[in-house]
Amino acid sequence: MKNVEIRPADIGDAEDILKIYAYYVTETAISFEYDVPTLDDFKGRMEKILEKYPYFVAVCDNRVVGYAYAGAFVGRAAYAWSAEATIYIDASEVKRGIGKMLYETLENALMEMEITNLYACIGYTETEDEYLNANSAQFHEHMGFEKCGEFHKCGYKFGRWYDMIWMEKIIGRHGNLVL
Repeated sequence: MKNVEIRPADIGDAEDILKIYAYYVTETAISFEYDVPTLDDFKGRMEKILEKYPYFVAVCDNRVVGYAYAGAFVGRAAYAWSAEATIYIDASEVKRGIGKMLYETLENALMEMEITNLYACIGYTETEDEYLNANSAQFHEHMGFEKCGEFHKCGYKFGRWYDMIWMEKIIGRHGNLVL
């Protein structure tokens, strides 16, 4: 594998990150969005995440080839020790270990923040097609996540219904907290 650097993302990476994400919006059911966000909208999303949560990019040969970040899980005070993880890898760079590197870096940053529960929301189908396969669920399982919930036929894209699963990984210790 070529030399891949994982570093914190910044707003200057937004255009490169959006190019990666655009593929998943237009060509797959991995993202349930129909339209690629504008660059300004995407920058706004990044700014909101960066206020509190870690956001990382993988860079190879001076090119962003993947990204991962965490965000609020549900958004209520009692969930402050839980986070939702998101990861996307450039379609030409999948299955090279970049996702693992990004998630390990993200998890370490979240553990430093005392996050205990990490969740992933994943498009899913029992019958794979040209828009969605089981790779994301399998990747998360390989990374130590376990399936904890499923919503049936909740996302409609490309003229068909897709399921969504939640997977979780406990990354910290559960104990009494001083609030």
